[in-house]
Amino acid sequence: MSSKPKPKPLRVVYGETLVRLGTELPEIVVLDADLSKSTRTAAFAKVFPGRFHDMGIAEQDMLATAAGLAASGLVPFASTFAIFGTGRAWEQLRNSVCYPSLSVKLVATHGGITVGEDGGSHQAVEDLAVTRVIPNLRVIVPADGRETAQVIELAARTPGPFYVRLPRGEGPEVHPEDYRFELGKACELRAGGDLTIAACGLMVAVALAGAEKLAAEGISARVLSVSTLKPFDEEALARAARETGALVTVEEHSVIGGLGGAVCEALAQSVPAPVVRLGLQDVFGQSGTAEALLAHYGLTADGVVAGARRALELKRSR
Repeated sequence: MSSKPKPKPLRVVYGETLVRLGTELPEIVVLDADLSKSTRTAAFAKVFPGRFHDMGIAEQDMLATAAGLAASGLVPFASTFAIFGTGRAWEQLRNSVCYPSLSVKLVATHGGITVGEDGGSHQAVEDLAVTRVIPNLRVIVPADGRETAQVIELAARTPGPFYVRLPRGEGPEVHPEDYRFELGKACELRAGGDLTIAACGLMVAVALAGAEKLAAEGISARVLSVSTLKPFDEEALARAARETGALVTVEEHSVIGGLGGAVCEALAQSVPAPVVRLGLQDVFGQSGTAEALLAHYGLTADGVVAGARRALELKRSR
């Protein structure tokens, strides 16, 4: 009896994709901030040592150097943990990379609370907010390995800056085998008419599990995988609001400025509808296993069910 292979961590898929693209696109160079074993850019360094640059614990220098390489016609991928790439080096990302709209691809790993035991100091739960606000920057949070590979390839072949947020761990494949990622497009993974659950990253699998539980109660939930936070698929969310009348957003990020914020911003000027935002409620993360932290912050199938019930109550009270 055959069993499905265990899914790879998305950062492993990133490293493997870099190696493949390195052969096809000789203009790709890779920079890392003393974390290549964790971000898995070490795979690229092993195959292309002359095109890999370990910048040390110097994320600001890493992004400034990447900007210079991009200005010279190369396509640099710069990697570190999300908390450092978007926090410590935010000014360089804004002024050196995005202001001149250079083709730097910041691919940060260890995003969100599933970093686990490293605790709140290392859990980026603000990174989507501070990157979404920067002009010219595309912001993407892949949901599984299949999507990660496609996102990295698109970033490599598309001019301009990208921020791609990856988690520490792995998640199940949620997209079908024939899935094709489209920049700026949400993907409907489950049809439903009573409400919509929109999620990104590893939380897409959680949203699908919650939708299954809701179905057992006779509640039909649409599930949208919203991997691109910028440019944002306002049309898909407006359609979901019109057709289902209520939404729940799920993200391992602060509810301020991330997916939940993007949904509320979009619907406020198009199709107002009640939105229940699941994520960190204006708090820092803390140390614990990934599973314990997700349970603590309500980012589980049961948490989605509870959020859906609140959304439906708001829908009925309108």
